[in-house]
Amino acid sequence: MTIDPTDMPTVGPELARSWLLVNGSHTERFDVAAQSAADAVVLDVEDSVAPADKAQARENVIQWLGRRGENGQYNRAWVRINGFGTAWWEDDLRALRDVPGLDGVMLAMTESPEHVTRTAEMLRGTRIVALVETARGVQNLQDIATARSTYRLAFGIGDYRRDTGFGESPTALAYTRSQFTIASRAANLPGPIDGPAVGALGAKLAEAAGVTLEFGMTGKLCLMPEQTATVNEGLSPSLNELSWATEFLQEFEADGGQIRNGSDLPRLARARKVLGLATAFGMRLPEGYDMHFEAPTDTYHC
Repeated sequence: MTIDPTDMPTVGPELARSWLLVNGSHTERFDVAAQSAADAVVLDVEDSVAPADKAQARENVIQWLGRRGENGQYNRAWVRINGFGTAWWEDDLRALRDVPGLDGVMLAMTESPEHVTRTAEMLRGTRIVALVETARGVQNLQDIATARSTYRLAFGIGDYRRDTGFGESPTALAYTRSQFTIASRAANLPGPIDGPAVGALGAKLAEAAGVTLEFGMTGKLCLMPEQTATVNEGLSPSLNELSWATEFLQEFEADGGQIRNGSDLPRLARARKVLGLATAFGMRLPEGYDMHFEAPTDTYHC
């Protein structure tokens, strides 16, 4: 797979794979995060910040987002804000309301559509990722997903496991992950963002990203810049998929571009989606690559 960094387009939040959380108290990490492979940087003034440090962390974030880089553009990032009903939620929103570099907010501890709606009332026009982290929130996922101002759903695994007592295995969390994907798809939202793989790198992180993908989730929270490239790769079309899609479309067009059988429609849709994602992520097949792969199993007419 070839990825040319010089031609790499900016990946928008609807397709963003890696969402890198950065402690708002650690200003020395802001620029490092912005220069990482992360599709989206999320400056955190919630869970990672001690109560006594929240005001200063918020100020750190505001100052950085209001600063211009060498290109003359404002620094840009998302901000994970404190949950609705906490002592800091309203202060976060008032402070962020007119910050120029704000891409959107990730609302911690979302448990009902009202939490999203009330947040949107104070941050008009700002995209809101609803971070659902409790059993009550999961029970209300459908309503949260269909709230007018919900941009995307995210799964807060750590707090959810503490709330429910579930283990961390894919089997234990299978039902919950499925609910995020089903609610997102039913509400016509972008794919949901999975929780982080704490401390994982290399093969272990690749395996965790594989679980994310298996459950139809298209983004993943990251806790270290070193995780972002692996997550991006794991949540992008594979070499097999890109090769198949390219070959199928070439064959389809060479055959007149007419539907030939019941499997052509789902294969055409899948191939176009794969190639669209590849373009968005700056991917292309290596020159001279010539391998043939079977069509995805869910595109067979049956």
